[in-house]
Amino acid sequence: MTQPVLCAVDISNGLEDVKVVKRAKQIADLDGTGLDVITVLPDFGMSIVGTYFSSDHHAEAVSKAKKLLNDLVTAAIGDEANAAARHIVATGNAYEKILQTAKSDSAQLIVIGAHKPDLKDYLLGPNAARVVRHSECSVYVVR
Repeated sequence: MTQPVLCAVDISNGLEDVKVVKRAKQIADLDGTGLDVITVLPDFGMSIVGTYFSSDHHAEAVSKAKKLLNDLVTAAIGDEANAAARHIVATGNAYEKILQTAKSDSAQLIVIGAHKPDLKDYLLGPNAARVVRHSECSVYVVR
C-alpha cells in the first residue's frame, strides 16, 4: 500500500468537518491510496483535572469518540468508503498526535480544517497552524 492521506478532524464540531473528510477522500482517490481519519481527545488523566473524572471516563470518551468519528466519516463519504477508511482516536495534544500519526504511518499528506480563529488563537496558534509549521509532509488546509 502506498502512503496514506491522513485527515484530521475535530468531532466536537459536529458535522462541520464533513467537507474536510470529503476533500481528503478525493485526494486519496486521485492517488489511489488509503484514507486515515484521526480525531484527538484531550488527556485529563495526568493532571489534577483528572482526579475529577471517574476511572472509566477515558474509556467512555474513546467509545463515544469512535461512534462520532464513524458517523462523521459515513456522512461525508458513505458507508462503503467509511468501511475502507482507517479510524484513529488518539488522546493527548491534538497537533502533536496528528504529527506523530503522520510520521508513524508515513503519510504523504495531512488534510486538516481551519476555522475562523478566536483572539486566543492569534496568541497561542491553532492546531492547524502548528501542524502546518511542524509537519514533515505536505499539509492541505480546508477552509
